[in-house]
Amino acid sequence: MPWGEFKNTAAERRLFQRRASVMLAFVMLLLGGLIARMYQLQIVEHEIYTTLSDKNRVQVQSVPPPRGLVYDRNHLLLAENRPVFSVTLVPERVEGMEQTLDALGGILDVSEEDLDRFQRRLREPRRPYQEIPLRYDLNEEEIARLAVHRHELPGVEVKAELVRYYPHSDLTAHALGFVGRINRDELQRIDPVNYAGTNYIGKSGIERFYEDVLHGKVGYQHVETNARGRTLRVLERENPVPGEDLQLHLDLRLQQRAYELLDGRRGAIVAIEPSTGGILALASVPGFDSNKFVTGISVKDYRELSESRDKPLFNRALRGQYPPGSTLKPMLAIAALDSGATTRDHTVWDPGYFQLNDAGRRYRDWKRGGHGWVDLKSAMAQSCDVYFYEAAVKMGVDTMYDYLSRFGFGEDAALDVSGALDGLLPSRDWKQAMRNEPWYPGDSVNLGIGQGFMLATPLQLATATSLIANRGTWVEPRLLKDIDGDTPVKEYLPGESHEPLKLKDPSDWEFVVDTMAEVMHGRHGTARRAGADAPYRMAGKTGTAQVFSLAEDEEYDAEEVRERLRDHALFVGFAPVDKPQIAVAVIVENGGGGSSTAAPVARALFDAWLLEFPKEDQGKVVGQVDGDGGQN
Repeated sequence: MPWGEFKNTAAERRLFQRRASVMLAFVMLLLGGLIARMYQLQIVEHEIYTTLSDKNRVQVQSVPPPRGLVYDRNHLLLAENRPVFSVTLVPERVEGMEQTLDALGGILDVSEEDLDRFQRRLREPRRPYQEIPLRYDLNEEEIARLAVHRHELPGVEVKAELVRYYPHSDLTAHALGFVGRINRDELQRIDPVNYAGTNYIGKSGIERFYEDVLHGKVGYQHVETNARGRTLRVLERENPVPGEDLQLHLDLRLQQRAYELLDGRRGAIVAIEPSTGGILALASVPGFDSNKFVTGISVKDYRELSESRDKPLFNRALRGQYPPGSTLKPMLAIAALDSGATTRDHTVWDPGYFQLNDAGRRYRDWKRGGHGWVDLKSAMAQSCDVYFYEAAVKMGVDTMYDYLSRFGFGEDAALDVSGALDGLLPSRDWKQAMRNEPWYPGDSVNLGIGQGFMLATPLQLATATSLIANRGTWVEPRLLKDIDGDTPVKEYLPGESHEPLKLKDPSDWEFVVDTMAEVMHGRHGTARRAGADAPYRMAGKTGTAQVFSLAEDEEYDAEEVRERLRDHALFVGFAPVDKPQIAVAVIVENGGGGSSTAAPVARALFDAWLLEFPKEDQGKVVGQVDGDGGQN
C-alpha cells in the first residue's frame, strides 16, 4: 500500500491550528505588553520623561546683572559698562580641546598669553558649564570669520557681555579702584547663586567697598538648545536686577586740576569738604590705566607698572606714610594750649638751636641764625622749630599721643575708603614693644616737629586739618554722597565713632586758626607768596620732611643731594577761614620746601574751588535758562 494512504490530514490540521493559536496568543501577549509599556511611558510616566527630555532640550542659564554706574558730584560719569564681544569655550561641550584651540588659532589671532591665561583658568575650580573666555574685544571681521566656522566648533560661542570701563581711568584709578576677573579665593567667599554668570568683582577702592550695592541681583532664562548645546530660542526669562548707581563727593574737575598741578611729580593731594566730610579730590601721581586690569592685564604691561621706579600702582594718598614735618604744628599748638604746656603770650628765645641741657645735643632750627624772641603766633607763621621743641618736651609723649590720636592719627578714620593705612603714632609703649627701648626726651623733641618715628598719610593730614576747620567737630571723610534708589546711604556707611574734640577754652580754636592764617597772609609767613592777593582769607601750614638724617653740624644742600633723597614738600590748609569749604593736604615727594612747592599747589586748588568752578556752574545755569526760557 502507498504511504500516502496512511496520512492523517485531520490530525495535521488540528496540530497546525493549535500551533497557530499558541503563536497568536504569544503575539497578542507581546502586543499587549507593548501597549501596556506605551501606556506607562506616555500616560503614567509622561511628566517624568517630559522633564528628562526638557533637560536635554532646555537649559537654565543665569543672566548676570548690569553693574551699577558711578558718577561724580556733578553727575559726570566715572565708571560705566560697555559691550565687549569675546570668544568663549564651554569645556564640557568641546569635542577635543587641543584640536579646537588649534582651529581657533587659525581663525583668530590668539596670542600665547591668551592661551596661557585660558589654560590657567581651565585648571582652576569653576562652576559646571561655565564659559571660559579665550579672547576679548573681537572686531566685526573676527566675529564674521567665527560665524562661518561655527558649525565646526561645538562648545565655542561668541559672547557679548557688559564690561567695566573707566573713561577717566588715569585720574580716577586710585580713588575708584577697579574690577577684575573673579579668582579662586573670591570664588570661595561669594554667594554662588547671586554670582552665577558674573565674571567680574570689585578688586579695590570704591568698586570693592560697595561691591554688594554695585553688583545687583542675578536673573535667569530658560533656553532651548540643540544636540550640540547651541541656543535656539529663549523660552522664559526672569530679568536681573541691575546694581544701584553711586554718586560720589568726588569732583572730577578738581581731581583733574590736582593731577595737572602735580605735573607728573610724584605726590598726592587730598581735598575734603569740612562740613560733610566729602572727599572732593583724591589724587596719587603717577596714576595708571585701570581699564587694563578689567579683562586681565598683560604680563608686559604689569611688569612695566610694577617695576617702575615711580610706583604708579602705589596709592600715595591712602598708603603713602610720610613724616608730617611742620604740618603737625597746628595740631600740636592745640594740644599745647589745652594741656597748659604753653599760652598764647608765652615767648621763647630761638638762637637757632634747642638743647635739653647745657651739655646736650643741639636740635637745630630750620633757620640757622634763629628767629629771636617768638610767641605762638609768630612761631607758627615762621615755622619756628625751637618753640615747638620746648612745647613738646613740656607736654611729654603721653600728652602728645592723647591729643594727636584724637585728631585721627594712628588710625584709618575714613568711612568708606578701603586700603588706607593707619600711619604710625608713636608712644612710650610702642617704642618699648618694637625697639625694646624706653622713650627718651629727645624722641619728644623730634615728635614736636613731626619728625622721628611718626608717619602719617595725606588722607590723615587732610582729616586732621578738616577737624581744625570745623573747630573740633568730627565729620569722618567719605566718598559716597548718594545711592540712586531707595537704599539709604547710612545703611552702607559705618557709624561715625569720633567724639568732638572739646577744649577747655573753645576760643583756642580761633586763635590757632588765626596763627595758620598768619602763615598765608602775615608779613613773615612762610607761605605769604602763595597767599598774596587772594580775595579770601585762607589758613595753612607748610612743612618739609627729611628723607634722610643729617649729622649734627651738617648743612643740607638740595643741589648736592640726589633727587630721590631730597626733602618732601608738604602743605595743609583750608579756605575760607570763617566758613571753610575746602581743606587740603598736599605732598610732593622730594619736592624740597613746602612753601615754594606745595603751598602754590594748594592755593591753585583753593582758587579753583572757591572762584573758578562756581563761575562755571553759574554760567551753566544761566545758559540753561537762556536756552529753555529764551531770557537774556
